[in-house]
Order: sequence, then structure tokens, then C-alpha cells
Amino acid sequence: MRLTVLLTVLVLVFVPPPVLAHDPAEHGSNHASAAGVPGDPNAPTRTIEIAMREGDGKMLFAPNTIDVTVGEQVRFKLVNEGEVEHEFVLGTPQEITEHAEMMQAMPDMKHSDPNAARLQPKATSDIVWKFTSAGAFEFACLIPGHREVGMVGRVVVR
Repeated sequence: MRLTVLLTVLVLVFVPPPVLAHDPAEHGSNHASAAGVPGDPNAPTRTIEIAMREGDGKMLFAPNTIDVTVGEQVRFKLVNEGEVEHEFVLGTPQEITEHAEMMQAMPDMKHSDPNAARLQPKATSDIVWKFTSAGAFEFACLIPGHREVGMVGRVVVR
């Protein structure tokens, strides 16, 4: 009993209130990533349309490979051409893998991240992102089962 009280007090004292208030069904932040930072929607330098599709037992993005330059800002125009809900999440391969594991546990998680969007069938959405460092990054649909059947892409920043 004393241990339980002690642990409760320690959590209340040392864990910041926003962490305690975080709803695991809603994931969001305005954070930067190794992949870059949220862009300025009033100043995109290039628009890239990405279609989300499914068929023949596969799910995919078209295109699934994108080349950009360091410092470039891109407006991703996302178009769900499919018949099921899809999402687009941009990050490092490690961030994508970690988020995919989280989505397995919470498949109905709602995203409010600047690097992610969930789209109903036939819907569109935009993400504006500025790539600040060179490297290979990923975008994927992390709804359980979608990434596993091919719904993943790559951004190469040079």
C-alpha cells in the first residue's frame, strides 16, 4: 500500500501535466523531425500530388518515390482514390516503424500532426513540409495491414 501511494506521488510530482492529460487515441504535436519541419502554407515551392490506391490485393502510393533538395518546401496534395480509408505519415524509417507499432495497439488513433493526414475514400488533404536535412525518409499508411501490403514510399533528400 505504501509503495502504491509513493509511486502515485512521484508520478504526480515528476511527470508534467501535458503528459498526464494526453489522450492516447489522439496523437499530435507540432514537432520537428529529422525529416524536417512543418512548412509555411503560404510559401510552398513545389506541389506533389500523391494518390492513395488499392486493388489486386495491394495498397500503394503513386508516386512512391520522391526526390527533393535540402531546404525545399513541398506541398503534398494527397488524394485518396480508393474505396477505404488511408493515411499518409512522413518521417524517418525509425519514426515510421515506431508509429506503426503504436497504430497496431491503437488503430483508431486520430492524427493532428503536421506530418500526417488520414483521408476517407475520395477525400483530399494537403501537408506542407520543409526538408531541412539530407537523407532517406519514408511515408506510409499506418492503418494496420496497409503498410504490410505495400503502402509505403520514400523521399530522398539531397
